[in-house]
Amino acid sequence: MGQLIAVAVITVLAVVSPGADFAMTVRNSCLYGRTAGVLAAVGIAAGVLVHVTYTMLGVGLLVSRSPVLFTAMKLIGAAYLVYIGYRTFVTRSQVDIDLSDGTGLSRAGALRTGFLTNALNPKTMLFVLSTYTQVVSADTPVLQQAGYGLFMSFAHLVWFGLAAVLFSHRALRARLLRKQTVLNKVIGTVLVGLGMVLALTPAVA
Repeated sequence: MGQLIAVAVITVLAVVSPGADFAMTVRNSCLYGRTAGVLAAVGIAAGVLVHVTYTMLGVGLLVSRSPVLFTAMKLIGAAYLVYIGYRTFVTRSQVDIDLSDGTGLSRAGALRTGFLTNALNPKTMLFVLSTYTQVVSADTPVLQQAGYGLFMSFAHLVWFGLAAVLFSHRALRARLLRKQTVLNKVIGTVLVGLGMVLALTPAVA
Protein backbone atom coordinates (compact mmCIF):
# COMPACT_ATOMS: atom_id res chain seq x y z
CA MET A 1 0.00 0.00 0.00
CA GLY A 2 2.84 2.38 0.88
CA GLN A 3 4.51 1.69 -2.47
CA LEU A 4 1.28 2.48 -4.32
CA ILE A 5 0.83 5.77 -2.46
CA ALA A 6 4.45 6.75 -3.17
CA VAL A 7 4.07 6.05 -6.89
CA ALA A 8 0.79 8.00 -6.97
CA VAL A 9 2.24 11.06 -5.20
CA ILE A 10 5.40 11.13 -7.34
CA THR A 11 3.34 10.72 -10.50
CA VAL A 12 0.94 13.53 -9.65
CA LEU A 13 3.80 15.90 -8.84
CA ALA A 14 5.58 15.02 -12.07
CA VAL A 15 2.45 15.39 -14.19
CA VAL A 16 1.37 18.81 -12.90
CA SER A 17 4.86 20.35 -13.07
CA PRO A 18 4.97 22.64 -16.15
CA GLY A 19 7.06 21.49 -19.05
CA ALA A 20 7.20 20.82 -22.77
CA ASP A 21 4.21 18.45 -22.63
CA PHE A 22 1.98 21.17 -21.20
CA ALA A 23 3.23 23.74 -23.73
CA MET A 24 2.56 21.33 -26.60
CA THR A 25 -0.96 20.60 -25.35
CA VAL A 26 -1.73 24.31 -25.10
CA ARG A 27 -0.31 24.89 -28.59
CA ASN A 28 -2.40 22.19 -30.24
CA SER A 29 -5.57 23.06 -28.32
CA CYS A 30 -5.45 26.80 -28.95
CA LEU A 31 -4.36 26.71 -32.57
CA TYR A 32 -6.07 23.59 -33.85
CA GLY A 33 -8.97 22.86 -31.51
CA ARG A 34 -10.09 20.23 -29.03
CA THR A 35 -9.46 17.14 -31.13
CA ALA A 36 -5.85 18.14 -31.76
CA GLY A 37 -5.37 18.95 -28.07
CA VAL A 38 -6.83 15.68 -26.85
CA LEU A 39 -4.84 13.67 -29.39
CA ALA A 40 -1.69 15.43 -28.19
CA ALA A 41 -2.61 14.30 -24.67
CA VAL A 42 -3.04 10.73 -25.93
CA GLY A 43 0.38 10.93 -27.60
CA ILE A 44 1.93 12.29 -24.39
CA ALA A 45 0.47 9.37 -22.43
CA ALA A 46 1.78 6.91 -25.02
CA GLY A 47 5.22 8.51 -24.79
CA VAL A 48 5.28 7.72 -21.07
CA LEU A 49 4.79 4.02 -21.87
CA VAL A 50 7.92 4.09 -24.04
CA HIS A 51 9.99 5.08 -21.00
CA VAL A 52 8.19 2.58 -18.78
CA THR A 53 8.86 -0.26 -21.23
CA TYR A 54 12.60 0.22 -21.60
CA THR A 55 13.01 1.01 -17.90
CA MET A 56 11.37 -2.30 -16.97
CA LEU A 57 13.76 -3.99 -19.41
CA GLY A 58 16.75 -2.35 -17.71
CA VAL A 59 17.69 -0.11 -20.64
CA GLY A 60 16.75 3.09 -18.80
CA LEU A 61 19.42 2.53 -16.16
CA LEU A 62 22.00 2.07 -18.91
CA VAL A 63 20.96 5.34 -20.58
CA SER A 64 20.99 7.33 -17.34
CA ARG A 65 24.49 6.09 -16.49
CA SER A 66 25.92 6.71 -19.93
CA PRO A 67 26.67 10.42 -20.52
CA VAL A 68 26.92 9.81 -24.28
CA LEU A 69 23.55 8.09 -24.61
CA PHE A 70 21.83 10.50 -22.24
CA THR A 71 23.27 13.53 -24.02
CA ALA A 72 22.24 12.15 -27.43
CA MET A 73 18.68 11.62 -26.24
CA LYS A 74 18.63 15.03 -24.60
CA LEU A 75 19.84 16.83 -27.72
CA ILE A 76 17.35 15.03 -29.98
CA GLY A 77 14.52 16.04 -27.66
CA ALA A 78 15.80 19.61 -27.47
CA ALA A 79 16.14 19.86 -31.26
CA TYR A 80 12.56 18.67 -31.69
CA LEU A 81 11.21 21.32 -29.30
CA VAL A 82 13.27 24.07 -30.92
CA TYR A 83 12.07 22.99 -34.37
CA ILE A 84 8.37 22.99 -33.39
CA GLY A 85 8.82 26.24 -31.48
CA TYR A 86 10.53 27.95 -34.40
CA ARG A 87 7.85 26.85 -36.84
CA THR A 88 5.16 28.13 -34.49
CA PHE A 89 7.00 31.43 -33.95
CA VAL A 90 7.48 32.25 -37.64
CA THR A 91 4.10 31.05 -38.94
CA ARG A 92 2.12 33.75 -40.67
CA SER A 93 -0.99 31.78 -41.56
CA GLN A 94 -4.10 32.69 -39.62
CA VAL A 95 -6.06 29.85 -38.02
CA ASP A 96 -9.84 30.12 -38.18
CA ILE A 97 -11.94 29.49 -35.10
CA ASP A 98 -14.14 27.14 -37.14
CA LEU A 99 -12.07 24.11 -38.21
CA SER A 100 -14.98 22.17 -39.73
CA ASP A 101 -13.47 22.49 -43.20
CA GLY A 102 -10.69 20.12 -42.18
CA THR A 103 -7.88 22.66 -42.24
CA GLY A 104 -5.25 22.71 -39.54
CA LEU A 105 -3.27 19.92 -37.93
CA SER A 106 -4.13 16.38 -38.98
CA ARG A 107 -5.11 13.77 -36.39
CA ALA A 108 -1.90 11.87 -37.04
CA GLY A 109 0.11 15.08 -36.74
CA ALA A 110 -1.53 16.00 -33.44
CA LEU A 111 -0.89 12.53 -32.03
CA ARG A 112 2.69 12.58 -33.27
CA THR A 113 3.54 15.96 -31.69
CA GLY A 114 2.37 14.76 -28.28
CA PHE A 115 4.09 11.39 -28.57
CA LEU A 116 7.46 12.76 -29.66
CA THR A 117 7.33 15.48 -27.00
CA ASN A 118 7.33 12.90 -24.21
CA ALA A 119 9.10 9.99 -25.93
CA LEU A 120 12.10 12.31 -26.46
CA ASN A 121 11.82 14.03 -23.09
CA PRO A 122 14.68 13.21 -20.66
CA LYS A 123 12.62 14.73 -17.84
CA THR A 124 10.00 12.03 -18.36
CA MET A 125 12.69 9.39 -18.64
CA LEU A 126 14.25 10.41 -15.32
CA PHE A 127 10.85 10.57 -13.62
CA VAL A 128 10.01 7.02 -14.70
CA LEU A 129 13.51 5.69 -14.01
CA SER A 130 13.77 7.23 -10.54
CA THR A 131 10.35 5.89 -9.61
CA TYR A 132 11.18 2.36 -10.70
CA THR A 133 14.64 2.32 -9.12
CA GLN A 134 13.89 4.12 -5.85
CA VAL A 135 10.26 3.27 -5.10
CA VAL A 136 9.47 0.05 -6.94
CA SER A 137 11.62 -2.82 -5.70
CA ALA A 138 13.13 -5.59 -7.80
CA ASP A 139 10.82 -8.02 -6.01
CA THR A 140 7.69 -6.23 -7.21
CA PRO A 141 5.77 -8.55 -9.58
CA VAL A 142 6.07 -7.67 -13.26
CA LEU A 143 2.32 -7.24 -13.63
CA GLN A 144 2.31 -4.82 -10.71
CA GLN A 145 5.19 -2.87 -12.26
CA ALA A 146 3.26 -2.74 -15.53
CA GLY A 147 0.24 -1.51 -13.58
CA TYR A 148 2.28 1.35 -12.16
CA GLY A 149 3.37 2.26 -15.68
CA LEU A 150 -0.20 2.25 -16.92
CA PHE A 151 -1.19 4.48 -14.00
CA MET A 152 1.58 6.95 -14.90
CA SER A 153 0.37 7.01 -18.49
CA PHE A 154 -3.29 7.37 -17.47
CA ALA A 155 -2.47 10.24 -15.10
CA HIS A 156 -0.78 12.09 -17.98
CA LEU A 157 -3.78 11.43 -20.21
CA VAL A 158 -6.26 12.79 -17.65
CA TRP A 159 -4.27 15.91 -16.78
CA PHE A 160 -3.37 16.93 -20.31
CA GLY A 161 -6.78 15.90 -21.58
CA LEU A 162 -8.31 18.35 -19.10
CA ALA A 163 -5.84 21.01 -20.23
CA ALA A 164 -6.86 20.36 -23.84
CA VAL A 165 -10.54 20.75 -22.99
CA LEU A 166 -9.86 24.00 -21.13
CA PHE A 167 -7.69 25.68 -23.75
CA SER A 168 -9.91 24.55 -26.62
CA HIS A 169 -13.05 26.01 -25.02
CA ARG A 170 -14.68 28.01 -27.80
CA ALA A 171 -14.90 31.30 -25.90
CA LEU A 172 -11.32 31.16 -24.60
CA ARG A 173 -9.96 29.95 -27.91
CA ALA A 174 -11.79 32.73 -29.78
CA ARG A 175 -10.26 35.35 -27.52
CA LEU A 176 -6.78 33.90 -27.92
CA LEU A 177 -7.05 33.54 -31.69
CA ARG A 178 -7.95 37.21 -32.07
CA LYS A 179 -4.34 37.78 -31.08
CA GLN A 180 -2.95 34.65 -32.65
CA THR A 181 0.13 36.40 -34.02
CA VAL A 182 1.14 37.21 -30.45
CA LEU A 183 -0.02 33.74 -29.34
CA ASN A 184 2.25 32.09 -31.91
CA LYS A 185 5.18 34.20 -30.75
CA VAL A 186 4.57 33.35 -27.08
CA ILE A 187 4.06 29.61 -27.61
CA GLY A 188 6.97 29.44 -30.04
CA THR A 189 9.25 31.28 -27.63
CA VAL A 190 8.27 28.98 -24.76
CA LEU A 191 8.95 25.84 -26.80
CA VAL A 192 12.28 27.14 -28.10
CA GLY A 193 13.21 28.24 -24.57
CA LEU A 194 12.37 24.82 -23.15
CA GLY A 195 14.45 23.21 -25.89
CA MET A 196 17.42 25.45 -25.16
CA VAL A 197 17.20 24.80 -21.42
CA LEU A 198 17.04 21.08 -22.11
CA ALA A 199 20.06 21.25 -24.42
CA LEU A 200 22.12 23.22 -21.89
CA THR A 201 21.22 21.07 -18.88
CA PRO A 202 24.30 19.04 -17.83
CA ALA A 203 24.11 15.34 -18.47
CA VAL A 204 23.54 13.09 -15.47
CA ALA A 205 26.04 10.29 -15.32
